[in-house]
Amino acid sequence: MKILIDTRLLSKGRISGIEEYARFVIQNLLEKDKENIFQFFYSGIKKAEFPENWKKNNTSLLEWNIPNKLLELSMRITGMPHIEEKLNSDIVFSPHFNFLPKPKNAKRVITFHDLSFVHFPEFYPARKRFWHWQQDYLRQANLADAIIAVSEFTRQDIIKTLGVSSDRVHTIHSGINPFYKQLPENDKSRASFVKEKRLTRPFLLFAGTLEPRKNISGIIKAFEVVKEDLFNSELQLIIVGKRGWLCDTIFKDAENSKWKSDIIFWGESSYEDLRLLYNLADAFVYPSFFEGFGFPPLEAQACGAPVITSNLSSLPEIVGDSALLVDPWKVEELAHAMQLILKNEKVRIDLRKKGFENIKRFSWTKATDELMRVFNKFE
Repeated sequence: MKILIDTRLLSKGRISGIEEYARFVIQNLLEKDKENIFQFFYSGIKKAEFPENWKKNNTSLLEWNIPNKLLELSMRITGMPHIEEKLNSDIVFSPHFNFLPKPKNAKRVITFHDLSFVHFPEFYPARKRFWHWQQDYLRQANLADAIIAVSEFTRQDIIKTLGVSSDRVHTIHSGINPFYKQLPENDKSRASFVKEKRLTRPFLLFAGTLEPRKNISGIIKAFEVVKEDLFNSELQLIIVGKRGWLCDTIFKDAENSKWKSDIIFWGESSYEDLRLLYNLADAFVYPSFFEGFGFPPLEAQACGAPVITSNLSSLPEIVGDSALLVDPWKVEELAHAMQLILKNEKVRIDLRKKGFENIKRFSWTKATDELMRVFNKFE
């Protein structure tokens, strides 16, 4: 088979959950499948360099220097160009629902990561809501031959919300970046990192894009409650991540906090620094309002951090009983969970143990095998 993969989502060189999904899936497909031919469509202005190690004997690249927004608008209005015809593809796979016309002679497979933009449009600025409209996600979903949902929660949401027949939606859990792991206590990088960053005090950690959906303001409010206890007088809150849409409220809440000097905005982090922060954190806090999968709680568990997360959307499915689940709308529940981990060593040890067991359920090898089974149905 000739499998065309739309890699335009990688053109800006960003590091986020969806881009990470695409990179790991493609890398594993190339490593495991030597029989099929993989074709890549890559477009954009000032785009990141296409990965050199993806250029193999069984791959080909169609690369255009066309702005993707202009290209998508043309495809939506005129239905052209039909990319798969230029490469004579059998399957067109999109790791995200970037717009493509319905292929004439090929099967269409699309991954949907979540429908947060449908349920919580107020969490997105106007330009992002326009982008979602431009992708014509509803029509794409209903015309697709198969949809990959990254959790069973997302699968059921797609069936119910978008009206897609259940036989066309397949649950395939994502994997975890193997880079994230627990480091030994005597690891030299730990000691030098602590010294360099002056991490001498206990801290709670959040990692993710700074946007309303992640409920960072709720974390700050719960942190304020916890700090009133003298037991936590040295406690800090470290918030890691790039600025996202509508993030001004988060910074205002921190600035207005009585404990603002103990709230640290780290900014974007390298993989290396984030792994060390996960390893050093007293707890990882991720009370998101809506997630289609949720990489950060699993990354934190892989590094040995006790996790507090939301009891909504896909998160109970992804963490099971290996984390403390709270109602993200209730600050007092979140504060209580923080206190429980900080004060109870047995709870911390139990959560670490369960976390290590939980992450065994997720691997990119397994995800890729299941994706190939979907492809093979169209042979």
